[in-house]
Amino acid sequence: MKIKSVELETVCGITSKLPENDKLEVAFAGRSNVGKSSLINSLMNRKSYARTSAQPGKTQTINFYNINGVLYFVDLPGYGYAKVSKETVAAWGKMIDNYLENSKVLRLVFLLVDIRHTPNKNDIQMYDWCVNYGFNPVVIATKADKIKRSQKAKLVSDIKKALKVVEGTPVIPFSAVTKEGKDEIWEYIEMMKEAFTDD
Repeated sequence: MKIKSVELETVCGITSKLPENDKLEVAFAGRSNVGKSSLINSLMNRKSYARTSAQPGKTQTINFYNINGVLYFVDLPGYGYAKVSKETVAAWGKMIDNYLENSKVLRLVFLLVDIRHTPNKNDIQMYDWCVNYGFNPVVIATKADKIKRSQKAKLVSDIKKALKVVEGTPVIPFSAVTKEGKDEIWEYIEMMKEAFTDD
């Protein structure tokens, strides 16, 4: 898709009401500092539109980016950051849970994990949450430029095992530096957009 316009349209905090959008929503979930903003910026062909931060746990809202007026990228708060209070963590959890349960136009969830590390209990919980709400997340293994090519197949296999993914679930190695995986991710978005239009 050629990106003509991007607009941060809605920012939802813990107490905000979710917007009632009528266009396809594609959500991005992942733990703090996994590279969510870098992925979203890469997909939007923008250098720093989604707020990247050196300080993990900074995205504390659900951000809705209107892409070309035809679909939304939904950036969910990063989870699993140790330096925020348990209350905050619980509130983020409720916020994500509420969104997964109540969005009427969410059709695709990308779950980001760091390819260099085995998914932890937060990643597993997030994956299970998504499946529980009827989504089959596409897993994106970020920071693929930081590993050797020869390690890739084994690390992808480790991620699948740790998450106990539904059979046939894609795990896409992605790098914001080399843009590896970007076209493949867009293919899933385009496929979902076509299916959504046909609904």
